[in-house]
Amino acid sequence: MDKKQYSVEAIENGTVIDHIPAGKGLAILRQFKLLHYGSAVTVGFNLPSQTQGSKDIIKISGVRLDGKAANRLALFAPEATVNVIEDFKVVQKMNIALPDVIAEVFRCPNSNCASHGEPVSSRFYVKTQNNQTRLKCHYCEKTFSRDSVAEA
Repeated sequence: MDKKQYSVEAIENGTVIDHIPAGKGLAILRQFKLLHYGSAVTVGFNLPSQTQGSKDIIKISGVRLDGKAANRLALFAPEATVNVIEDFKVVQKMNIALPDVIAEVFRCPNSNCASHGEPVSSRFYVKTQNNQTRLKCHYCEKTFSRDSVAEA
């Protein structure tokens, strides 16, 4: 009998973010504050993938991401899938897409932006031009590359 063994342990209930490009798992953990839920988090790096060669995977026990939260992940991992797990089974599989607006995830890189000194939540309008994802700040109206916003 051929027994299949997984590199990352299954979870009973929660969320699995799969097909993350290799090397992006830590950025997603940090940017989306996935460790702040206080739940067990399992992360696999550079795991074998039939479609990508290698991938990262994040499993969060006891946390269910909604479609809006899942779509914010598209900035880092547009080909990722978000799977909702109940009783060790996938009950919902979400393919993600870039949202039109991303709020409360990133800080504006412009140090003169009103979002730095005022009690307001960050908000960016997402645009794709020439296969490049750009984010326009709601407050200062400056446009930034995805990478410059993610690093701010």
